[in-house]
Amino acid sequence: MNDTNHGEGAVAGSPGDQFPHQPVLYHEVLDALAPEPGKNYLDGTLGAAGHAEGILNASAPDGSLLGLDLDPEALAIARQRLLAFGDRAIIRQASYEIAPEILAEIGWHRVHGILLDLGVSSMQIDRPSRGFSFMEEGPLDMRFNQAAGKTAADLVNTLSEEVLADIIWKFGDERYARRIARALIAERPIHTTQDLAAIVQKAVPGYSSQIHPATRTFQALRIATNRELETLANALPGLIACLEPGARIAVISFHSLEDRIVKQTFKKESRDCICPPEQPICTCGHQASLNILTKKPITASKKEVQENPRSRSAKLRIAEKKSKAK
Repeated sequence: MNDTNHGEGAVAGSPGDQFPHQPVLYHEVLDALAPEPGKNYLDGTLGAAGHAEGILNASAPDGSLLGLDLDPEALAIARQRLLAFGDRAIIRQASYEIAPEILAEIGWHRVHGILLDLGVSSMQIDRPSRGFSFMEEGPLDMRFNQAAGKTAADLVNTLSEEVLADIIWKFGDERYARRIARALIAERPIHTTQDLAAIVQKAVPGYSSQIHPATRTFQALRIATNRELETLANALPGLIACLEPGARIAVISFHSLEDRIVKQTFKKESRDCICPPEQPICTCGHQASLNILTKKPITASKKEVQENPRSRSAKLRIAEKKSKAK
């Protein structure tokens, strides 16, 4: 499984150079969505608004964008970045899981393009107070929205050894998950990032990889803390339903579990029948709503990876709403 520490890392020469964080696969996303004047777009993971800025520029003079994010710090940067677009940019603090409700609330109902840029951003990783990284001491938080929900510390200090091990194994692909969970239980309470990292490092024998032994555990806890995979799986069908005929959805994922959910959802929604293969007659009544435009995911160029190493694991999948889809 690929490490998910990615996001809007600095990319020299990208639009919006006055802002410190730039989007992954920027040009590929704009090519995929092909923004046009007078149309409405949804960025469900607004972040520092690098992609959103590009979409609004390309859809000038009257294209609009709804940007959603859970992180108030990211939203503050996004509002500043998109200030010049006035009421063409609508920004809300919310999960993309409830995007259909917000679209209905603002009277859009359907949109002409959707973007999801999943995972954690570099600006979140680089701030010790957020608790995403073990490189510096910080509280074991990891929430995208620090005002709501349980922290990673809550999970580490309250879950059973079995549940912790399952999280670390499933979401981190960590072969020493049971040993790590046992060590965490023994050292409770655990409150800081570096305390957690030290416990994991001690629990993992003879770790020879160049990757720090705590990397996979941190990834797993972050995914569990924010319900990232559950949110993605729940949200995609509703988002697809919000697309205008001929409109596109573009999803950037950063590890195999995210990418698998996107791939499987796109595949399901591109088929007329989803009955079991052994069933002789279709009874599901399912109708294909998508055309898949990427047989294989688009990845970052060598140049982008050199300029922004966090883009190395990015995978972009694109699908288009069928013109006759209901």
